[in-house]
Amino acid sequence: MEIANYEEINELAATDEVIVQVQGLEKIFRDFWGRPKAKAVNGVEFEVRSGEVFGLLGPNGSGKSTTIKMLLGLLRPSKGFIKIFDQSPDDVKTKERIGYLPEESYLYRYLNSKETLDFFGGLFALDPKEKAKREEQLLEMVGLTANQFRPVGEFSKGMQRRIGLAQALINDPDLVVLDEPTSGLDPVGCREIKDLILNLKARGKTIILSSHLLADVEDVCDRAVIYYGGKIQQYGTLDELLTERDSTRVTFPSLTGSAKEEVMNVLKKHVKEEDLRVDNPTQNLESFFLKVVENAVSKDETTSGATSGHEVAEFLRSEGPIQSQADRMLDRLASTEKEDATDSSGEESEMPAVEEVLVTEKAEAQLDRLTTAEQNVQSEPRAEPSEKESQKADLDKADKKLDDLLGGG
Repeated sequence: MEIANYEEINELAATDEVIVQVQGLEKIFRDFWGRPKAKAVNGVEFEVRSGEVFGLLGPNGSGKSTTIKMLLGLLRPSKGFIKIFDQSPDDVKTKERIGYLPEESYLYRYLNSKETLDFFGGLFALDPKEKAKREEQLLEMVGLTANQFRPVGEFSKGMQRRIGLAQALINDPDLVVLDEPTSGLDPVGCREIKDLILNLKARGKTIILSSHLLADVEDVCDRAVIYYGGKIQQYGTLDELLTERDSTRVTFPSLTGSAKEEVMNVLKKHVKEEDLRVDNPTQNLESFFLKVVENAVSKDETTSGATSGHEVAEFLRSEGPIQSQADRMLDRLASTEKEDATDSSGEESEMPAVEEVLVTEKAEAQLDRLTTAEQNVQSEPRAEPSEKESQKADLDKADKKLDDLLGGG
């Protein structure tokens, strides 16, 4: 189990593109007679940029979950406005780009893990082959491959959180909203969730993280807001919030008695003795725990619970700079043109600079034609493909089977 270097990964800078914009947000809950009962959110304003991990912190009842529900369109604001990808949270196309793990796992208890992912993947009309591949990768990633045929109603809370995380990522979302993602997880699971979050960040994904475990937020978040009483009390980068400007720490290798005394005498000339503190550094408990588990795994110790040490699903992994769909199309078209220029001996013939320009222009022109054709097709009414009809029929059968099971229970 390789422990990720969070400091190095967190150096990946977010872009200036604003993914989530919140201004003057208020939410007032009212009683049966319409009288104000509680102001859960009061004048909240913040922005979340593309490619960053943004933390929502605060004690219970401070307004974090209410804010998340308004971001997702599950609650309507009493005042203020929200934009997600420059659209309203109610926009259906916008919702397709979001993955959400709620604070409590809302799952069909009679479905097993594989059926659960199959159901949620069907909501996004994924290609059956691609959906099956993602299901396999996600189950392996969250350590539930060996338990994929057990009903999720039999799972512990931690195992339910694992399958809940998998369903939140089945559509490969651009914005991932995680409400208490490590709740109920063991330390190994917590570490794997943090590794996953940083891998998503490396791919250019945007993550909003709400958690009570402050160490988790400190490890992965770029910026954070701290709520209290429905208001934002502090807002900024983790360095801005956590750095103590009025003290300095110096760390050096262990010294002999005389050398240590010499150093202390120099320091006492500039600092009061009661303000000095000398001790030995300790390792992080999480790192120590993970090393113990790693040793157990290396000895082939068996467990009937969720397993650890799995790789991030292949379709979620970072593979260098993220290209737009148009850029990838241009690269493929240009590559095809160059292959056509290869001679019969299998060696690429020399292509003058002018000819390379023509290839690029031809690729761009072909991309424009493809884009125009796709827009024309989308604007014309057309019959549903037989493959989608088949998917709908399968989903209807699954719903009927679920109804039968619920009725029988």
